[in-house]
Amino acid sequence: MAAPPLLTLQDVALTFGGTPLINRADLTISPGERTCLVGRNGSGKSTLMKIAAGLVEPDKGRLFVQPGTTIRYLAQEPDFSGFSNTLDFVEAGLPPGESAHRARYLLESLGMTGAEDPKKLSGGEGRRAALAQALAPEPDVLLLDEPTNHLDLPAIEWLEAELRGTRAAMVLISHDRRFLSALSRATIWLDRGETRRIEQGFSNFEAWRDAFFEEEERDQHKLDRKIAAEEHWLRYGVTARRKRNVRRLGNLHELRQNRRDVRRPVGSVSMNASEAESSGSLVVEAREIGKSYGERTIVDGLSLRVMRGDRLGIVGANGAGKSTLINLLMGRLAPDSGQVVLGTNLMPVVLDQARATLEPGMTVTEVLTGGRGDSVTVNGQSRHVIGYLKDFLFSPEQARTPVSVLSGGERNRLLIARALAQPANLLVLDEPTNDLDLETLDLLQEMLGDYQGTLILVSHDRDFLDRVASSVLVSEGAGRWVEYAGGYSDMLVQRGQGVEARTVAPTKKEPRERTAPAAQPAGKPKLGFKDQHELKTLPARMEKLEAAIAQLKAILDDADLYARDPARFDKATAMLAQAETELSQAEDRWLELEMLQAG
Repeated sequence: MAAPPLLTLQDVALTFGGTPLINRADLTISPGERTCLVGRNGSGKSTLMKIAAGLVEPDKGRLFVQPGTTIRYLAQEPDFSGFSNTLDFVEAGLPPGESAHRARYLLESLGMTGAEDPKKLSGGEGRRAALAQALAPEPDVLLLDEPTNHLDLPAIEWLEAELRGTRAAMVLISHDRRFLSALSRATIWLDRGETRRIEQGFSNFEAWRDAFFEEEERDQHKLDRKIAAEEHWLRYGVTARRKRNVRRLGNLHELRQNRRDVRRPVGSVSMNASEAESSGSLVVEAREIGKSYGERTIVDGLSLRVMRGDRLGIVGANGAGKSTLINLLMGRLAPDSGQVVLGTNLMPVVLDQARATLEPGMTVTEVLTGGRGDSVTVNGQSRHVIGYLKDFLFSPEQARTPVSVLSGGERNRLLIARALAQPANLLVLDEPTNDLDLETLDLLQEMLGDYQGTLILVSHDRDFLDRVASSVLVSEGAGRWVEYAGGYSDMLVQRGQGVEARTVAPTKKEPRERTAPAAQPAGKPKLGFKDQHELKTLPARMEKLEAAIAQLKAILDDADLYARDPARFDKATAMLAQAETELSQAEDRWLELEMLQAG
C-alpha cells in the first residue's frame, strides 16, 4: 500500500489586488516523490510554493502536513541577519546535535569556504548559501524555487547529482529544462489559477500541454458555433413558440456567460531582432592574446576566429573570466599580449547579465525610448512603446512603472526588448536566460535561430546552448580556453567531461590537517570524503537489503497469504519491489565508486 502523503494542499485560492492569482490549486507530496511545478512567469508558482511552506496564508483551502515531517524551503531572498559568516548560517539549519561536517561539505561543494561575510555576498553567493542551508538537515520535503539561478555549470551538475541521491521528496521550480528532465517524475502545471497534474516528468510535459491547448481551442470553437446557431434560431425561428423562445433565450445567455468565463492563456512574447547591414566575413579574430590580474591568469595564448553567422557559446565556472574574455573580444579591454582584430561594419549590441545598465529610477518607457517621446524604432519602423511592450508581456499600466519595482524576469524581458530594438549584426548575450519562463525561452531560441547576424553567448543553461550554439569555448583552467564544435552535449562527448569547478580552500574557521593528495591523472575524478564514506558503508547496506529481500520472499512464498490477508500481501509485494530497486541502485553505485577509486 502506498504511504500517506507528507504534505497536501487542497482547493487553495488566493487573490491579489482584486484579481485571482490562484483559483483552484491542489498539491500532494508523497515520500520520495520528484515533482516539478511549471507555469508562466506571474502564474503564481512561487506563491503556491510559499503556501506549501506555510509562509503565505491562502484566502481559502487546506494545508495538511504529516506530524513529524521536516520541510525546507529555498528562499529567494535569505535572511542572513545575526550570522557572522556563511558557515554559521548553514549550521543554523541543522538539527540540534548534528555534526557541522555536512554544512562544510555542502558549502565547499558549492564553491564557498564558509568564512564569507553575509553582508558582502553577491546574489549568486547568497543563493549557494541558502541552498546549503536547505540541504543540510536532509529533510523529508524540499521545496526548491529556481535552485539553479546564478549557479555555474559545475555547481548545477553537482546539485543535480546531490538531489538525485537524496531521500527527500522534492518540488522543483526551474527554467532549466535539462535539470527538470533529469530529476522530475511527475509534473504539476499551474495555468490560469488552476493546477493540472500528469504522472510523468518534465520531458513529457510540453507535448501534453500543447495537446491540452489544442483540445481547449476545439472546445471553444464548438461553443462559438453553438452560440451562433442559437442566435440564428432566435432571429429566424418559429415566433409562435414563445415559451420555447424564452427558454432558448435563457440558454443563449448562459452560453454567452460560459464563453466570457473561459480564462484564456496569457499572451505570448513576440520577439524580432532589429538587424543592421551585414558585417564583414570576419567578425573577431584573437591572435595569441593573454590577460592576467596579478598572479591570476585569465587568458593565456588564445587564438580564435569568429566569422559572420557563427554562434559561439562561452562556458566556464564562475570566476573563470568569461566576462573579461568578452571584453577582450569586443575591444573594450586591451590584452597584455597578443592582438584582437575586429571586423568591418560591426554594429554590436550587448545584453548585460548584471542588469547594471537599468537605472532603478527610470520608467519602463524611458528605458526603451531613452526618455524621448512614446515611440520606439524597430527594424526601421516607428512603433508606439505600449504596443511594443505588449510583445514582451508588459501591460499598458506598466509603461510608467519604475524599474526598481520590476521582478527579475520582468527586468530581463525589458533588457531583451531594448537590445532587440537596436540595429545590430552582432549580439553579445551574457546569461540571457536568467529568470525567464520556459515559453519565453522557446521564443528567444527561435528568434536567435532566425537571426542572420553573429551571436556570442555566455550561458549556464545546457539545453539552451545545445539549441543555439554552433561551437562552445570552454575554460580549461589556468587561462587556457579550448573551442569545441557543436553545442554543450557535443562538447561533453569530445571532451569526455563537463566543466570543472574552481578550487576552493577549506574554511579557516576550523582548520583541518590534511595529507597531500596523491597525483591524479588528468581528467580522473577523485573520491571526496562523502564518496569514501559511501563506499565503505555500501557493502553493509547491500547485505541488509539482501536479507530483507530474502525475508519478504519467504513471506510471499505462502500460497494462502493473499486469500488470508490481502493487505499484508500487498504491503510485502510493494516492500519487495522497493528493496530490489534499492539493491540494484546500491550495487550500481558501489561499482561506480570502486571504478573511480581505482582510477
